[in-house]
Amino acid sequence: MSNTAGTSNHEYVTARISSRRGALYDADDYRKLIRMSPAEIARFMEDSAYAEEVNALGSRFSGVDLIEYALNRNLAAQFEDILDWSEGKLYDRVARYLRKFDAWNVKTVLRGLYSDTERESVEADLIRAGEFDDRRITRLLDANTIEEAIEVLSDTVFGDALGAAYEDYESSGVLVPLENAVDRSYYELLSTDDLRGEALSEYREFLEAEIDFRNAINGLRLARSGTDIDPAEYYIDGGVLFSAEQLRALAQNPEELVQHIRDSRYGDELSSALTELQEADSLVAFEHALEAALLEYADTLGHIHPLSVTAVVSYILEKEREVDNIRAIARGKEAGLEPDEIEQELVVL
Repeated sequence: MSNTAGTSNHEYVTARISSRRGALYDADDYRKLIRMSPAEIARFMEDSAYAEEVNALGSRFSGVDLIEYALNRNLAAQFEDILDWSEGKLYDRVARYLRKFDAWNVKTVLRGLYSDTERESVEADLIRAGEFDDRRITRLLDANTIEEAIEVLSDTVFGDALGAAYEDYESSGVLVPLENAVDRSYYELLSTDDLRGEALSEYREFLEAEIDFRNAINGLRLARSGTDIDPAEYYIDGGVLFSAEQLRALAQNPEELVQHIRDSRYGDELSSALTELQEADSLVAFEHALEAALLEYADTLGHIHPLSVTAVVSYILEKEREVDNIRAIARGKEAGLEPDEIEQELVVL
């Protein structure tokens, strides 16, 4: 493990990441993958940065299962490398940001329990890149009910918020309160970092955008959930787009919420996505547009400030998006979707 008490080594880590960034799939690669079968996708991956994982898992899995496990193992290994390279405050900030995968795993388990999904399918979706150890993950997977899963998490950063949200979940019958509680716990953890000073201003801007986009999605989800849950109860502090009261008011009127975003500093980047949301009423497409905007925003800041934590976080987002895109293609092929249908599920800059 890296020395967190030492001096941050941004230049070294950025140089190591630059070489990895060059191996990421591009739009042409995705167009090729969309026209392949799952077996062909696995072979394509075997000739790329996923070779070690595909070869190691090839005797145990095949098809989409092989792709899923190889993707998640590679993602965890890549981020473990970044932590191994990092020192000082850089290590602290990267480790704290990577706890987003603890949040992902919690929400994945909760969704699996909610929809009565088989354990193997839930486990295939887990990304072991946060701080939860194998024992914690196993206990989560062993939980038979959502209440049991929340009990497993009682001594973690998610415990208090999930416990408080459980009553709303029971009364509403939807997962939104629990998912929002997980998101809020994660961003509250990030907010414990001291980001004052000009040197960290770009990272602070990025986190503000990420929190703003999460609040926007949560507000729209609550507005469309048909429940009477107060969005302000699940408001995430740290953004600049909404106050808790504004989110409460705007969530009751999605058209006004969309206009509020359009009039904000994100309006230009999200203009086409906002129009699609209004015309097609597609929350999924809007979420994809937010993800693309955040990716581009982080990439821009990372290029402006290459020797900063933002450059590292930018790569984390790019790698995460690559894995999500490959997974979406493999699942789409397995489900018999047409190429244009699969393409709509991808986030590509």
